[in-house]
Amino acid sequence: MDSPLVSVDQLAALVTADPPPAILDVRWELAAGARPDLFLEGHIPSAQFVDLDADLASAPGAGGRHPLPARPHFQAAMRIRGVSAGRMTVLYDAGPATAAARAWWLLRYFGHPAVAVLDGGLAAWIGAGQPLETGPPAPVGGGDFRATAGGMPVLDAAAAARLAGQGGLLDARAPARFQGEAEPVDPVAGHIPGALNRPTTLNVDAAGRLRSPGELRDAFAALGVHDETPVGAYCGSGVTAAHEVLALERAGFRAALYPGSWSEWITDPSRPVATGP
Repeated sequence: MDSPLVSVDQLAALVTADPPPAILDVRWELAAGARPDLFLEGHIPSAQFVDLDADLASAPGAGGRHPLPARPHFQAAMRIRGVSAGRMTVLYDAGPATAAARAWWLLRYFGHPAVAVLDGGLAAWIGAGQPLETGPPAPVGGGDFRATAGGMPVLDAAAAARLAGQGGLLDARAPARFQGEAEPVDPVAGHIPGALNRPTTLNVDAAGRLRSPGELRDAFAALGVHDETPVGAYCGSGVTAAHEVLALERAGFRAALYPGSWSEWITDPSRPVATGP
């Protein structure tokens, strides 16, 4: 696909295609976790709910708070929701695509050829007057998606450290967390030395839509991101960093993700921690 995004109008047209896209609802919040309750209250017709913690991550541990899911587990979770290689898959969440980007990145990483995020999410869908369904979804199944790892570049801790030393590692968290002034989730505050702060909140407009490719490209270029330089992203646990990768993709840059992110980095006390701007 030329763009990692679809608009509300594009999705409304796609649902009449043959075959229609698989639509996955990935509503999730940092404090509350997955929100199947909100899904039951209203979702895009034919959407299937995906639990980020259960379906898009392995159990927390040495690999951080949201390690990558095992390939067979992820494949099964996608197939039961009707995901197939020959069928486009569209992801959405409540709005800014923070959680939807995690599903987008994983499907790309595991080799799905046609994946997109609904720009503006459910808020944009409702704002455009599009219909909703309530209650549990009808079972679908029948997906034939075959997960094969390696479709997107990844970083381990050592590679993240090297990239940070080259000025190419972006930290997607809020400035207070990056600077070590506040840490509401992880036991150690600060950032990987050499990393540059680019909060994902700067990548979207007031309506929760990703900024234009030109705006994003200029913003990333101001941080030293250029076509010939490697770039990667991390966050607290690899969720919002996927949104950073999505924004970089929209800007024309293929970025690597450090899946373990800060929550894995700090499991080794020998790794250095930086604070301040």
